[in-house]
Amino acid sequence: MRNIPEVSIIIPYYKKRFFFQKTINSILNQSFQKFEIIIIYDDLNKTELGFIKKISNKNSKIKVIINNKNLGPGLSRNKGILHSRGTYIAFCDADDIWKKNKLNLQIKFMKKYNLNFSHTNYFVIDKKEKIIGKFKAKSKIGYQDLLKSCDIGLSTVIVKKNLLRKNLFCNLQTKEDFYLWLQILKKEEKIFSFNKYLSCWRYLENSLSSSVSQRLLDAFRLYNTYEKNNFFISFYYVLRLSYYAFIKKLNIYKTHG
Repeated sequence: MRNIPEVSIIIPYYKKRFFFQKTINSILNQSFQKFEIIIIYDDLNKTELGFIKKISNKNSKIKVIINNKNLGPGLSRNKGILHSRGTYIAFCDADDIWKKNKLNLQIKFMKKYNLNFSHTNYFVIDKKEKIIGKFKAKSKIGYQDLLKSCDIGLSTVIVKKNLLRKNLFCNLQTKEDFYLWLQILKKEEKIFSFNKYLSCWRYLENSLSSSVSQRLLDAFRLYNTYEKNNFFISFYYVLRLSYYAFIKKLNIYKTHG
């Protein structure tokens, strides 16, 4: 029983060799050490697999799952969740960075207020780890609030595993986390944030999350296919989401212009 981790950290991996060592070090060096790391290798090209295995062989906390086909980030995280043993699930993208006390402070916050889900503020960094912006999370978010604007940073989230038994990521490239948060909020009255900057989200110009066309297409699919709205309502929601995303971007970068 002593070896069962309290937190399972899920990391999909696809061509992030240049950044991944910083990411994994930021997790391994956490002040809270009751965790396991599940890396889902999602690249059919195995050229970076040796690099990942070399890292995992150095630490017994790390487990590597190799996909037989490219599943994308959402379905890869689902596989990680199914293999997890922790009471809590945390997510981190393979190029993001955590502050050393993230798990310790955030888990204490969740236990103190008996929360099933929490997220935090985060910094935005560039490829050289320079802070280029920051995002302050709202203290609480309801379903209608989130429907307008996805203000939850994936790599800041910690969620009770029992909340994910019937709610998992969908098969979208860029809005898979947005979908999951919406499903959770249909059952949770509110989602609360912890007012600390505990993560760094890396902005890369060539990433999927930076592709405007991919984000718009996935947003429409989310509202239309997954949330089952008609074409016109879905189109309106995409326009509204784009407006709030623009406002959010202005607020994130305004102090680091």
